[in-house]
Amino acid sequence: MTFLRFAVRRLVEMAVTLLGASFVVFGAMYLAPGSPASFLLSGRSASPAALQAINEQYHLDDPFLVRYLRWLGQVLQGDFGRSLTYRTDVSGLLADRLPATLLLVAMALLVVVVIGLVLGWIGAVRGGTTDSAILVTTTLAVGTPSFVAAVLLQGLFAVKLGWFPSSGAGEGLLDMAWHLTLPAIALALYLIGMLARVTRSAMLDALEGEHVTVARSRGVPEREVIRRHVFRNSLGTVLTTGGLIVSTLLVCTILVESAFSVGGLGQLLELSTTTKDFPTVQAISLIIVALFMTVNLLVDLLHPLVDPRVTLGSRRSDA
Repeated sequence: MTFLRFAVRRLVEMAVTLLGASFVVFGAMYLAPGSPASFLLSGRSASPAALQAINEQYHLDDPFLVRYLRWLGQVLQGDFGRSLTYRTDVSGLLADRLPATLLLVAMALLVVVVIGLVLGWIGAVRGGTTDSAILVTTTLAVGTPSFVAAVLLQGLFAVKLGWFPSSGAGEGLLDMAWHLTLPAIALALYLIGMLARVTRSAMLDALEGEHVTVARSRGVPEREVIRRHVFRNSLGTVLTTGGLIVSTLLVCTILVESAFSVGGLGQLLELSTTTKDFPTVQAISLIIVALFMTVNLLVDLLHPLVDPRVTLGSRRSDA
């Protein structure tokens, strides 16, 4: 299958999946207990006339399918509606909070990739006591949830030692990076352990391959054997795990942002869910679904590049 045909097919699949996801996202909020009208009234009693005015303003009395189609048409034009909580356009809210979330995820991903790959490499190559120590360390990391790591890091390095800010996202790129250092580490800790163990396992499997034995018999330096014949052949498995890592980062950022009061999309999603801010929750949920599918598409497109034995579409058919 050619690259172009595969990419077009996957984009069509993404569009269909997004359409189905949009219906689920829109409908799920209306199945939850409570209503936007009760939040807008802040618990106060209201006359039937006042309730009717609110329902007409926000089209809450329209049939479900009519509301969905109206919302979908607005989304296709880049309009996610108006926030019930903040009384402003949802698009503006997302634009203000998206940079902090993207920088946090990017920093956490960098930490995961660098440390996870290095630990996995060392564990597979060195073996012995070093490998055992790395296994114990990564097991502890995998067993530590992100919100627990956030509380521990915040209490030690921000509150007690005062080395890092305890909350907020800062202003400007460098200040934001400084404020997001602890949240990024908390977000990355669990995934570092997972990537290290996957890398170690993949490299140990590759070390047992016949091509490695042949390379060594030909006198190829060990460092070159590890780099070209072991690590490179492990990248397919590592890349597949990388897609899962990015998806997990997008989900776990909600907990970490709330713990550090980052003020990104994750914290906005939590607050909007609590206050029944339907338009905001629907917009963020749809964006997260779209990011998930984009990550999976990129993994599928990159997989044949890091592992020539894989052809476009073969992983999907084998699954």
